[in-house]
Amino acid sequence: MNQTSQPTHHFSNYRKIVSLADQDWQRAETAKVTGLNVEVKTPNVLVDQYGRTLQHFGTTSYLGLDYHPALLDGAMTMLWETGTLRIANSRNRCRLAILDQYENQLSELFGASCLSALSCSAASAGILPLLASGALTGNRPPAMVFDKQAHYSMNHIKAACADETQVLTCPHNDMDFLEDVCKRQGNVAYVADSAYSMGGMADLDSLLYLKQRYDLFLYVDDSHALSTVGKSGIGLMRSRVHTVDERTLIVASLAKSFGASGGLAMFGNERHKTLVQRYGGPSNWSQSLNSAAIGAGMASIRLHRSREFQTLQERLQANIRFFDSLIRTEQYASPMAIRLVNCGEAAVATRLAVELADLGYFTSAVFFPVVPQDKAAIRITLRADMEADVIRSFCERVIDRLLAHGRDIRP
Repeated sequence: MNQTSQPTHHFSNYRKIVSLADQDWQRAETAKVTGLNVEVKTPNVLVDQYGRTLQHFGTTSYLGLDYHPALLDGAMTMLWETGTLRIANSRNRCRLAILDQYENQLSELFGASCLSALSCSAASAGILPLLASGALTGNRPPAMVFDKQAHYSMNHIKAACADETQVLTCPHNDMDFLEDVCKRQGNVAYVADSAYSMGGMADLDSLLYLKQRYDLFLYVDDSHALSTVGKSGIGLMRSRVHTVDERTLIVASLAKSFGASGGLAMFGNERHKTLVQRYGGPSNWSQSLNSAAIGAGMASIRLHRSREFQTLQERLQANIRFFDSLIRTEQYASPMAIRLVNCGEAAVATRLAVELADLGYFTSAVFFPVVPQDKAAIRITLRADMEADVIRSFCERVIDRLLAHGRDIRP
């Protein structure tokens, strides 16, 4: 029996990724800078299985809300009041009443029709194939253009999208490339991050211009910006669009600066929200957010409307500026809390992470496939609740270690 061979590796090649990256991952694990099991000593001070006490310079809780007493109390109180952790059903058939209340509160806070999910990744996995099918664009499948550096939670859905429509990869922030596609195709959806996990931001000015001129559909992951910036924490993307319309869809994590758990999608069209609830696969099947996550999220919403929250945003920006005054990176002057100290080779990044961990600072050595092969780095994240002396001490150690390796990153 003859079998027609199917084309492969148009959008992923895991065998190649494993062959290229596994040695570096093994080196990092052997060196005790990944695969850590930690206990919390005090907020953002961790003790790992090797007995090391580590200041946490790798968190994505940029405002420090995951330790905030109000969120912890909200989680525990809601759990006891609800009397169960969850309703074990797919959410489109049966869900806790408090979930609807929570989504209504999220919708009020962010000025859009919000749908929660178990994670931002689950939301993208459910929504992107629907978008590719044309279900959200008048049954006209759009050409799907993914930014080269779009987060893996979106990029790994390319193959499923390609079963519905044409999928293209755009060089990072190449607006000329994107405009050319818009001119040729007419109906285009662009998939990108507003703030990238390895530093840098989208060219929002150009994207909004292309949206206005060509009716470009924008699918934007705002995970690293939500809560961190914008009035009441509405994020980068929501700060730039007056209303979320039917050609805009924003997804974001509720487990980073928001301080709770899960993810959400912001819709400008109720019909689109209904379609995702019914056909969004990973965004709605099996379970919905549990009562503790909902309670923490409701407490976070209350905090977002407070003066304390504004103060936390201001403190984060002050800490970012202070760090930039001590160490110069490619992300200098960015309002986002992510900084990369470039190391080139993965082995160099791992060695620096080891040296910093031995001095009491946990950072992330990032290397392929997280970043390109020759762009390995130490990823540093800053928080609103960091004290200036901790930042100064950390930066001095980083500078000393790099000077020992013949590199000077002082401003």
